[in-house]
Amino acid sequence: MKRYNFPKKKDWEDILKRPAGSVQDIEPLVLEIFKDVKLNGDEAVKKYTKTFDEAEVANSRVNQSEIDKAMLSMDQGLMEAMALARQNIEKFHRAQITPTVSVETTKGVMCWQEKRPVQKVGLYIPGGTAPLFSTLLMLAIPAKIAGCEEIILCTPPDIKGNINPAILYAADLCGVSSIFKIGGIQAIAAMTFGTETILKVDKIFGPGNQYVTVAKQLATKFGVAIDMPAGPSELLVVADDTANASFVASDLLSQAEHGTDSQVILVSTSKEFLKAVELQIDKQIEVLPRKEIAAAAISNSRLILCENDEIAMDLVNNYAPEHLIIAVGNRDFYLRNIKNAGSVFIGNYTPESAGDYASGTNHTLPTNGFARNYSGINLDSFMKAITFQEITKKGLENIGKTIEIMAEAEGLLAHKHAVTLRLGNIDKDEDE
Repeated sequence: MKRYNFPKKKDWEDILKRPAGSVQDIEPLVLEIFKDVKLNGDEAVKKYTKTFDEAEVANSRVNQSEIDKAMLSMDQGLMEAMALARQNIEKFHRAQITPTVSVETTKGVMCWQEKRPVQKVGLYIPGGTAPLFSTLLMLAIPAKIAGCEEIILCTPPDIKGNINPAILYAADLCGVSSIFKIGGIQAIAAMTFGTETILKVDKIFGPGNQYVTVAKQLATKFGVAIDMPAGPSELLVVADDTANASFVASDLLSQAEHGTDSQVILVSTSKEFLKAVELQIDKQIEVLPRKEIAAAAISNSRLILCENDEIAMDLVNNYAPEHLIIAVGNRDFYLRNIKNAGSVFIGNYTPESAGDYASGTNHTLPTNGFARNYSGINLDSFMKAITFQEITKKGLENIGKTIEIMAEAEGLLAHKHAVTLRLGNIDKDEDE
């Protein structure tokens, strides 16, 4: 990890730069695949599955026998773990259900807001070196609670054309409508345009590598909404001498092992603590099965020494981390002043892994600085807020003149006329 002692604020942008490539580098490839999938549907998808995943897939849709086979191969302990995780995730997201908001803004003018589910949602679940069945729980559970009519899952196959059994089990557990063996850019394109076998969706959810992230962003140009730009995983830990160096090192490595393009950062006001964590990282990384991946991510990562808590907090908000761990003596200061973070973990016994799996909060979060303007996935991500209003004759009399004056001032006389006609009709009714 690169070490920076008391860096100047003017240098923060360079120091905190993410390792991911730019949109400009990736966009031409994404647009080429989008165009091909739009024109050639399933055939184009199969071609790119063979090219990128090295898998021959005759039928991309997963059938019931494949799901049944996955069930039989599942470890009982893992199934029980998923059940507990599902229970906590469901409990936290059900608590987010909000009642109808209703108010009489003026006498006779009733306005209210109701939530409706997004009808067709597409879930993208990365496979590859780490099949993220936990992400499927995080997305499918709130989608079911919201009442989405169609929940489509796309996830890349292995070279034999199979899906990890844990992903299939999680999909069945959460009531996913259809499962497809498709990954990468071609999966996003298929859900964006629809193919002969894949339903065009209204909104796409789920993390992925930088190619998937750019593909999702470009999907919005074709009338499909997305949850957020969720790319390579990242973690920032702010810790001092009250923290446990071995705990902090384990948290940093837990995110580093996600992928070579992940990034982890440790910010501290203690030089000695930074040294202690660095030693622990060197020790703990040696026993990791994904040591090479973690080591590559660590090379993109930072140890930053700050003069005081105020500067450290400013740096945290500037970086806007996906995950933020606070392990300091002065924790209340940080909690009061957090402005930009996807999800926050507080104290020595709150590992980021808890949020990844089973505490109940959602782990699909904004990365690459998008925590400045995006929230993580929540129940409302799968809902739309629709406003309603009903106005009585008395209500229109109360606000009619205001509407007429404002419409005329904007030069929109048809708007004014729509009110004037009704007000005149009210006067007639009263004369009669």
